[in-house]
Amino acid sequence: MIEKLVPASGVATAEAFGDTVRAPLLGGEPEIVSSAVEKRRQEFATTRWCARQALAELGVGPVPILTGERGAPVWPEGIVGSMTHCEGYRAAAVARASGILTVGIDAEPHLPLPKGMLDLIALPWERRRTAEMSRLEPEVHWDRLLFCVKECVYKAWFPVARRVLDFGQAEITIEYGGAFSARLLESDPGFPRRLLRGRWLIDQGLIVAGITVPCPA
Repeated sequence: MIEKLVPASGVATAEAFGDTVRAPLLGGEPEIVSSAVEKRRQEFATTRWCARQALAELGVGPVPILTGERGAPVWPEGIVGSMTHCEGYRAAAVARASGILTVGIDAEPHLPLPKGMLDLIALPWERRRTAEMSRLEPEVHWDRLLFCVKECVYKAWFPVARRVLDFGQAEITIEYGGAFSARLLESDPGFPRRLLRGRWLIDQGLIVAGITVPCPA
């Protein structure tokens, strides 16, 4: 699914539906999840397996993918990327930093957000838009889709800006048919764009969103 949300050229992806693959950990990865429960260790390992599968498409051999500031993955030199996991799904997308500034992906179960959470993550305009879309297409959980897109935008922002982007610092416009835009209400010298565009889809009980920002010309 994730390959449908990023450019066909220049971005490599891999995904897994559950933890059915044999996914050994490398280097210092076991220490990251040494105190985690077995379910967490398995999803961590499968997500790293996805990342290594995607890296192999770029000609990068198996390497440990450790965690850095705020848990962000530490990619090999010259690589940018993003990973995601939710119940029953793990995925990764990577690209060479020479052509792509940053990548963000996120996956969520296609279920409503917990009660009260929309008020915490959404700007007033976003709440009105979500309510309108819910009336027109009630079979789609637009509130969870908004959350997924905001997470996706954050994952694209943080590796470049190296600081938090709060839910209220990006105004999201979700479009019918699988597109979205994000107007950043926060600026950063390293992040050249204030308007980002991405794609979303709903399939197999999942919401998945992806955004790719090319390097400045």
